[in-house]
Amino acid sequence: MTTSLGLNPESPTHPFPSLQSALSDTAESLSSDLLSSSPIPTLVLDHSLAIRCVSDGLLGVLGGRGREQLLGSHVDAIFDPKLPLPPLAVIREALSTAEKTKRLHKLNHVQPDGRTAWSIRCLPIFRHGTLRCIQMELYDTTEDYLKQLELEERITTNETFRILVETVRDYAIFMLDPKGNVATWNAGAEFFKGWKREEIVGRHFSNFYGKEDRDNDKPGRELRDAIRDGRCEDEGWRYRKDGSRFWANVVITPVYRGDTLIGFSKVTRDLTERRRAEEKLVSAFEEASKLKSEFLANMSHEIRTPMHGMLSALTLLLDTQLNPEQLDLAKVIQESGEVLLQVINDILDYSKLASGSFSVSSDIISVTDIIQSVFRSYEKCHTPDIVLESNLDPRLPKAAEGDSLRYRQIVQNLMSNATKFTEDGYVQVNAHLQEEDDDSYLILTEVIDTGIGIPPAASSSLFTPFTQFDNSATKRYKGTGLGLSICKSLAELLGGHIGFRPNPGGRGSIFWFTARLKKIKQLKHLETSQDQSRALAVSTPATPIEDIKLAAVNRSVLLAEDNQINQKVMIKMLSGLGFDDIDLANDGREAVNMAVEHSPPYDIILMDINMPLLDGVTAAKEIRFASIHSPVIAMTANALKGHAESYIAKGMTDYISKPVDRKHLVKILLNCLNQGGLQSSHEPR
Repeated sequence: MTTSLGLNPESPTHPFPSLQSALSDTAESLSSDLLSSSPIPTLVLDHSLAIRCVSDGLLGVLGGRGREQLLGSHVDAIFDPKLPLPPLAVIREALSTAEKTKRLHKLNHVQPDGRTAWSIRCLPIFRHGTLRCIQMELYDTTEDYLKQLELEERITTNETFRILVETVRDYAIFMLDPKGNVATWNAGAEFFKGWKREEIVGRHFSNFYGKEDRDNDKPGRELRDAIRDGRCEDEGWRYRKDGSRFWANVVITPVYRGDTLIGFSKVTRDLTERRRAEEKLVSAFEEASKLKSEFLANMSHEIRTPMHGMLSALTLLLDTQLNPEQLDLAKVIQESGEVLLQVINDILDYSKLASGSFSVSSDIISVTDIIQSVFRSYEKCHTPDIVLESNLDPRLPKAAEGDSLRYRQIVQNLMSNATKFTEDGYVQVNAHLQEEDDDSYLILTEVIDTGIGIPPAASSSLFTPFTQFDNSATKRYKGTGLGLSICKSLAELLGGHIGFRPNPGGRGSIFWFTARLKKIKQLKHLETSQDQSRALAVSTPATPIEDIKLAAVNRSVLLAEDNQINQKVMIKMLSGLGFDDIDLANDGREAVNMAVEHSPPYDIILMDINMPLLDGVTAAKEIRFASIHSPVIAMTANALKGHAESYIAKGMTDYISKPVDRKHLVKILLNCLNQGGLQSSHEPR
């Protein structure tokens, strides 16, 4: 039979009598009172959806609308879209479904506005197959619905996280209990460490560490550090079940419930491949450093060999009868050569290159003497169109403690630039005492020129290494671009600064630097000692040269040297020191044969290191093996740091680098002849 709830306008009017006719007056009144007093929002609708009963609970939701106003009206009057109630379409669908199924119909968590949720309960009442009425109840389930959503989200998140943790293989992720025993185990942990879950859960995580770490209680320290700092991260070797190891990054984090420690989370990454890559880089760097060191050694030898011939010959030249002009020029060459040699020493010193710094010595120096020396060297070679001037403050200290070589290098570099970039006008060197306190002097030195000047755009990069202002193929001025950068480093090592400003005269530049020199506390005592030394020198004519000439009488020398120029220079130098019994060996093998056959043994053997057939070190070993104990002096152009110690450790008596400094050679020869060659006089650079 087709029923009508006012949902189908084409269906005939339902024939059953009204509710009042169907119930007795007493029952109807009692039922109406009970429903009206219910706190649950409730409606009783007849077959035409007319309202027959409204509960107090529903009136409270409707916000002040009276019961008399609603009774008899259509259900549409209640389910206004403006109210936070289920939509009318949902209500009608629920009523229709209850009528068709003839049983209780429920809808849960209907959301009309996204903020509230309702559950609907429709109970149809039939008598003799005829629909008499429908009781509809509404329940505000917003709070329960939100809790359910939160729970579902948490369950979903936890489940997702659990699946992620358990299945990920790139990380070992597991939990430890408060004592450090393994509590959980994921696929990554099994993959990394080789233990199955049932084999490792309950065992202490120190099983993953090596014996040394366990003996030092490293696992325990990491747990304590994690509690103290909130997190502990470490890298090191960890061990698998089969005893193999891998390089691991480990993060341990304490886990609390409230204020109670419930365990630790532990995340481990396998960084073995990264470590191998790093080791390869380190190995490549070490190999490059080795090649660099070998290159520097070869460079040292190739540069020093010709310099030895040049400077040694110059030393001999100075011993000849030169007129004043020739003597002056020779001294300029000597001074410049000594500076060049010291610069080469710095460039070739591996430890200085590795640290990026230069050593600073502490000597008694005179700024005036240094500047005048540099000035004299440029007076002889500047162009006639340039006037060289100097202006030295008379207050400059006559003696102070500092590094004369470094100070000279800066002045010489700035002077070189000034004369190179100036075609006419002047180059002026000024030095002033800028500050003085109880302990030191601050000296300001300026080099002023009227040259091409510095473009404003380039002034900010003046002291940057390898910077050149003209890099074209046709550039006029040559250079490496290192000079000013080196000057900057040296000025800072001397306790000062360096800078530039344009020449206010209209063209050219002013380069300046400061250097802090220490005061000599016992200057008067030093001057007294110097006076005494000078007086002693007058009364005692003996000098080291005279001493070596006396010691060289009837002494035999074997010179092992393959370079013809060096042979000639060294024979002349030794002859000038009083040796008249000098034998020459052209290679290491010849040196060994001559040393073995000579009787009595040579008093001195000067042994070059790099020679054909047999190198100097091997030759010295064979001489020692033949029970010949003559002093053997290594004489080589290999002058890197550590070479001297190496040669002496291999049986040499002493060591002298090329170019040979005659004063140092005299000291070594005297020491060997007077002490029997038992004590080294080597002084490290």
